[in-house]
Amino acid sequence: MAAVKPAAMSRFTKLVDALPATIPFVAPEETERLRGRPFAARIGANESVFGPSPKALAAMQRAAAESWMYCDPASHDLCQALAVFHGIPVDAIRVGEGIDGLFGLVVRLLVEPGSAVVTSAGAYPTFNYHVAGFGAVLHTVPYHDDHEDPEALAAKAHEVDARLVYLSNPDNPMGTWHGADTIAALLDRLPTGCTLVLDEAYIEFAPEGTALPFDVADPRLLRFRTFSKARGMAGLRIGYVIGAPETVGGLDRIRNHFGVNRVAQAGALAALADDAHLQDVRRKVVESRNRIAEIAAENGLTSIPSATNFVAVDCGRDGAYAQSVMKALMELDIFVRMPGISPLNRCIRVSCGTPEDMDLLSQALPKALSAAE
Repeated sequence: MAAVKPAAMSRFTKLVDALPATIPFVAPEETERLRGRPFAARIGANESVFGPSPKALAAMQRAAAESWMYCDPASHDLCQALAVFHGIPVDAIRVGEGIDGLFGLVVRLLVEPGSAVVTSAGAYPTFNYHVAGFGAVLHTVPYHDDHEDPEALAAKAHEVDARLVYLSNPDNPMGTWHGADTIAALLDRLPTGCTLVLDEAYIEFAPEGTALPFDVADPRLLRFRTFSKARGMAGLRIGYVIGAPETVGGLDRIRNHFGVNRVAQAGALAALADDAHLQDVRRKVVESRNRIAEIAAENGLTSIPSATNFVAVDCGRDGAYAQSVMKALMELDIFVRMPGISPLNRCIRVSCGTPEDMDLLSQALPKALSAAE
């Protein structure tokens, strides 16, 4: 008689063993592999199709020849330049592997298993991914009129004694925004010991008065910014966090000190100095947002005013219908995404693109709507 093999034992920790096998985003490349063909218009991941600054490209080409050397683990030159750019002390800044990487570090730094964390249902999911991965308990509040709801976030934070509250301003996935006064009021309503994780990935596209003045003496606030959006360097994974020096300094205890590569550091430093390119990208984004709104209106749809490099287009029905529209667009080789939770998922989310991208969208959208029927 053959011996019975014992059941396989998991080698994972109990925490990891209890987590679902979740990937926050399915990359367009993965979808292309499954489809067997590339997209004609990649306007779903909120990348900047307008690319990096030519000065950044030149700097990265030079740095590539030096890639036999390790990077500067302190990102010294970039941190110095960011300090001058923002008019703040250099010890209030840490550079990391994009905002997503910094989220993971901050969650690890400030929460423990069982700690309460508050966010909006349907908000940027990678933050939630890190919260779950470090064993904290996520509490959510709904959006209000397609905006994250600061009053509800503060009330929930008091209810559960939250360690962190997450808010993106401008918002992803809806593109809406709050003025600086609203963010300041939220800070004043947070419970003692709670930190606001303020995701400002899209701040370069926002109107005047959206960003708070910098006050790095305030320990209640951590602000996250990136070179992925307006600066066009999403594939290089480089961002930074600004906050009280004693808080951001704590990241040095746990961060991957060689995590931001030499080429990315050089590109970010050059991009920061190229204001002309940034202004050109801003102009092109406004033009593309307007074109997306026009295309939506031509097809009987409405668009939500946006302060980002994408537009949420309201398909006018429920999430199942919007998903049908999104899938039909993908079949027509137009890559877009959509929010994941009702009522936000009545929309599809279209990233800004080139005039050629917009022409393809204009041709495909009526066909997708017809197919969705």
